[in-house]
Amino acid sequence: MRNSLFHADTGISRISDHLYAGALTERWNALSGTPNGGYSLAVCLQALKQEMLKLDFPDPLAVSAFFLRPATPGPVRVHTEIARAGKRVATGEARLWREEQEIVRVVASFTDLAQAQGPTLMLNRAPDLPPVEQCVDMLDGKGMPGVSIAEQLHYRVARLPGWVQGKPGGESIAEFWMRYADGSDADTVSLAALVDAAAPVVLDFGERGSSTMELTVHIRARPAPGWLACRVSTRHVIDGYHEEDFEIWDSLGQLVAQSRQLAVLHRATG
Repeated sequence: MRNSLFHADTGISRISDHLYAGALTERWNALSGTPNGGYSLAVCLQALKQEMLKLDFPDPLAVSAFFLRPATPGPVRVHTEIARAGKRVATGEARLWREEQEIVRVVASFTDLAQAQGPTLMLNRAPDLPPVEQCVDMLDGKGMPGVSIAEQLHYRVARLPGWVQGKPGGESIAEFWMRYADGSDADTVSLAALVDAAAPVVLDFGERGSSTMELTVHIRARPAPGWLACRVSTRHVIDGYHEEDFEIWDSLGQLVAQSRQLAVLHRATG
């Protein structure tokens, strides 16, 4: 992951105690035409991770992010603070600022997932997808105009969703394979971005898309190399707001991340 485009574009440098500098690029723009929320979140986590590594906690475990304003490409500052450090978990805050405005505020707990142990009970299964080589490119290699994040990721589906064909079918659940276009593998920080890196299911309801307001992510394990099997669903659209649940399973069939977000639908223009 160290040499990946994602790592380069979320890289930060220390300015002073609890203060870091970085930049948001145009390579991760979402449907709104602004940097993707998960991408902005990852920049915050990269800064907070530098603090957590001093405490021997390399992996985000539970993350909650509030997106206060639309992000724009350019230089950013990230302010960090450690709230508490225990034996198994440490919790801190990161605030991303752009042009004197706070854009994202994150509270996250970190741990060492390599040391995690305890009872395990799985009542869910990974998406039942055909092998990647038997699936089709969801975007047919064409990307989406103005959505540069679609150029940085590959998506493979068993069958094309209706919205891609211009015929929304009202499907509330989507399952697909995903990985970085440069062939790099995900790590625990990038998982927090990937749960927000796919087209929202509401596109198949005939909507124009949505923007994330709040995102909660649980990182369950370090992912094995390879393609990631994803499942995303929306069950409630109320007064222009909807929830979106996301699961990521690695190439070994291990659940590595899950999330829920609240998003607001894009309004029609004109």
